[in-house]
Amino acid sequence: MENLRNFDKRKFHFGFALGYNKSDFYLDRDVVNNFKTDSLLVLEVNQRPGFNLGIVSSLDLSPTFKIRFLPTLSFQERELEYTFAINSDSTSRWNKKVESTFLDFPLLMKFRTERIKNFAAYAIAGGRFGLDMASNKDVENKEASLKDQIVKISKSDYGIEVGGGVDLFLEYFKFSLELKLSTGFKNVLIQENTKFSSPIDRLRTRMWTLSFTFEG
Repeated sequence: MENLRNFDKRKFHFGFALGYNKSDFYLDRDVVNNFKTDSLLVLEVNQRPGFNLGIVSSLDLSPTFKIRFLPTLSFQERELEYTFAINSDSTSRWNKKVESTFLDFPLLMKFRTERIKNFAAYAIAGGRFGLDMASNKDVENKEASLKDQIVKISKSDYGIEVGGGVDLFLEYFKFSLELKLSTGFKNVLIQENTKFSSPIDRLRTRMWTLSFTFEG
């Protein structure tokens, strides 16, 4: 039995999305400052989990091609792990969390296969602009102790999103399962030449999201 037979005949669809994300950074070391901070042995970015809440608006240009606008609130956390040499026999380790609450505005193109009964597969691609509502860019770092110093990132970000998923047409709504990669283009690091920011040349955002979407 085919559910929602008239679903693709409507131009507009609305719904909501719930997502689980894992975010980190693309990190480029600063070669020049690495010579000044040669006690730094290791600098790693650790992924941390978060979640997304979004609103789905879809303009259906055809049954297989759609434009989607998904304003999304995204809660993200990453961790920068530093290992410094104290002397030849000992090291010190510092973990600096970078937390963000992004209000994202992705505009995506969706390419979908024809329905096979109540199933269809699709790919998505598009651009994204985001504002970090929890940005720490105004925090005073210069006089803070090493324990209290943070790595500051800018409030705005932009990049691309690509992914794919499946549509399942249920009796009363369409359910979608989607995996997506979001990659930032902007260097979001605010360089203050502190012990923790000077070894870094560039930070760009990266996030994997597994989403569950419900559309009527």
